[in-house]
Amino acid sequence: QVQLVESGGGLVQTGGSLRLSCAASGRTFSSYTMGWFRQAPGKEREFVARIMWSGSSTYYGDSVKGRFTISRDNAKSTVYLQMNSLKPEDTAVYYCAARTSSINPWRYWGQGTQVTVSS
Repeated sequence: QVQLVESGGGLVQTGGSLRLSCAASGRTFSSYTMGWFRQAPGKEREFVARIMWSGSSTYYGDSVKGRFTISRDNAKSTVYLQMNSLKPEDTAVYYCAARTSSINPWRYWGQGTQVTVSS
């Protein structure tokens, strides 16, 4: 069982930056693929980024590529999402997720943290 708790959301102006954190419980954190998703009001949940267990492989959604960076610290059981050059369309609730491998579904989810980008 893995529990995920996001933090770091807030209100920021266009062009600003935020760093989200996702703290995980469970002894097997280092073996999980971790991801970030977001959901804006009235829209479907959108994939943002994912990082493999070793941190050596990352993948981003087209809308955030070049602006967001996902990273992880297995010693701290924490995954991060550095968000730069934020735009109003980045406004959403951001969720952290975990899965055991790239072929398995995202099994564990956090409660989400709100990010609001003002124009």
